[in-house]
Amino acid sequence: MTTFVHTEYPSQHPGVARAEQAAQTIKSLAAGFNGARGAATLLLSAVVAALLVVANQVVETWTEGHLLMAWIVMWTIAFAALALLASPARNAGSVLRTTMRAWSERRKQATADEQLWELALTDARVMADISRAMTRDTVRDVRGYY
Repeated sequence: MTTFVHTEYPSQHPGVARAEQAAQTIKSLAAGFNGARGAATLLLSAVVAALLVVANQVVETWTEGHLLMAWIVMWTIAFAALALLASPARNAGSVLRTTMRAWSERRKQATADEQLWELALTDARVMADISRAMTRDTVRDVRGYY
């Protein structure tokens, strides 16, 4: 008598499935990351820390009897600073991030142009291509004046 054994093997390894799930989770976390928000939080915390240092210096000059009142004043200043400076800090972080990104792009373009020019100085074909492109641009610019 013949019997058949049907075993079910998974078509995908469980370790690979876990690794793919982890990669997908990391990708979704990275997609939701907002750099401007993080920069604004960092800038805001630096400003509030500076205000707290100043408030602490003022508190140290007071006598012991007014210490509780001094702490209340200091934390009131801290929370007021958090409330009032959140939006400007977020805007400053966004502007700073945009400016740094534009500067980085300009530097990359300048480096690429410099490398192309160095190549053009050693390869006549590249120099001819650049010359033709410049001639076409000049003709197009001159046609605009007619």
